[in-house]
Amino acid sequence: MRWVICILAIIALPINAYDRVTGEPFASRSEVLAQHGMAATSQPLATQAALDILRQGGNAIDAAIAANAVLGLVEPTGSGVGGDLFAIVWDAESKQLYGLNASGRSPQSLTKDIFAQKGLTNIPSFGPLPVSVPGAVDGWFELHNKFGSLSMQKILTPAINYAKEGFPVSELIAYYWQVNTKRIGQYDGFAETFLPGGKPPEKGDIFKNPALATTYEKIATGGRDAFYKGDIARTIAAYMKEQGGYLTYDDLAAHTSTWVEPVSTNYRGYDVWELPPNGQGIAALQILNIMEQYDVEGMGFGSAEYVHTFVEAKKLAFADRAKFYADPTFNDIPVKRLISKDYAKQRQQEINPDEAANRVDAGLNDGDTVYLTVADENGNMVSLIQSNYRGMGSGMTPPGLGFILQNRGELFTLQSGHFNEYAPGKRPFHTIIPAFVTRNSKPWLSFGVMGGATQPQMHAQIVMNLIDFGMNLQEAGDASRIVHTGSSSPTGERMTDGGQVHLESGFSMKTQRQLMKKGHTIQPAVGLYGGYQAIGWDDQKKVYSGASESRKDGQAAGY
Repeated sequence: MRWVICILAIIALPINAYDRVTGEPFASRSEVLAQHGMAATSQPLATQAALDILRQGGNAIDAAIAANAVLGLVEPTGSGVGGDLFAIVWDAESKQLYGLNASGRSPQSLTKDIFAQKGLTNIPSFGPLPVSVPGAVDGWFELHNKFGSLSMQKILTPAINYAKEGFPVSELIAYYWQVNTKRIGQYDGFAETFLPGGKPPEKGDIFKNPALATTYEKIATGGRDAFYKGDIARTIAAYMKEQGGYLTYDDLAAHTSTWVEPVSTNYRGYDVWELPPNGQGIAALQILNIMEQYDVEGMGFGSAEYVHTFVEAKKLAFADRAKFYADPTFNDIPVKRLISKDYAKQRQQEINPDEAANRVDAGLNDGDTVYLTVADENGNMVSLIQSNYRGMGSGMTPPGLGFILQNRGELFTLQSGHFNEYAPGKRPFHTIIPAFVTRNSKPWLSFGVMGGATQPQMHAQIVMNLIDFGMNLQEAGDASRIVHTGSSSPTGERMTDGGQVHLESGFSMKTQRQLMKKGHTIQPAVGLYGGYQAIGWDDQKKVYSGASESRKDGQAAGY
């Protein structure tokens, strides 16, 4: 009788949307658990496509390419074959991590003098000038040639079928589609592909992209050369010339991706892996190296002490990011020194526990995106991120191809002598970064968080949520986030006023008041900094866990 009374009493209590029987109250759901395979992407159709490929006998690499191709169709607001790609792969056979930099270079015919002749002091966000070579397709084939098992025809079939038959546009993607239309809808070719009936699709509308289906079919049968040396390349080059751009057929034909060594730091017994520049991944490692010197667990999640220390560590890392992160082909970047423990101890001395810094210098004197991760039953895991940069990209939409070219070139600076100074044939500073964590030389976590320049901050927070605060994989992504803006940037801008601390809902007013007393400028931000997907591996139980946060339309699923 007693237990019946207890159950009735619980039922009688008022329940709100955040009450949970288990786990943290802010978690949107439980982790997904599976033994044979797992996929986590920012759109459920892409997740299901990845699982279908795994069930057909494909491996994690095959499934990741399939998911990325589907995302280029169903989430053009953050991805597509007009953009770049980075990946970290755990190969179960060799028990090693491999890094791929599939970012493109600036046009050879576009010189810095041309910007000066046009009276520009910064590279525009949209139009023909920020367009660089799209590297994603070559990235697919580099991954496939090294690790793939199924044919590219099978891998691209789900995306081709959806492009022909159509799919219902999901809620958040429909919102961003409308936002992007206002920014770039005037450019030639955009409306024909992305505005059926003259307007952006709304949630639940069926959208078809037969032009992209044709592009995918050419890639599936003709390989990467069909994109970089065939009719697709000729169409891109002709369109760019008509639009007053500088990207040429020769730029496309000369493109290559680069296999790189991932770099790491050990954070409390866990090896956190990122890719070296021209991306910004090592900023996360620099932040973690500084935070490791503090009792983060003792500070408590959401405390003013934790937020203040994190923000100040971020400022220090981003000062180095502003100076050094660029194309390593053009610069000697001191990566080992930047991510060393000794350097972190030196930098940590600059943090005042009671006062926010208004200006931070480098310590040495020398948009939007999609992220996905897939794991298979053999233990292979892929951490992959792909993007057009500002949402749908530059607005440059070559006719009959079904995609928009990226605007990554905007991230160069025109400042003379800067590591990231614009030059022809150079890779720009890149914001998109995949991540991976190993423990005792075994895979532990494949994860990423889309969100432009905020990504290193969120990578570090995810790691601390898991390791310091004991959250599970889903909780770590759903937890309220801290984002600091206003730091010095790779485009030459410098922080002079301390910047702003943006706090998602969930941080108490007491914490905010304490931060303001330390000199921080606080700005609220509700659910803006998102795009987290993750797959964890329990080596004892031999079980995958998956998570996809509530800020996007995504899904983690396994079998």
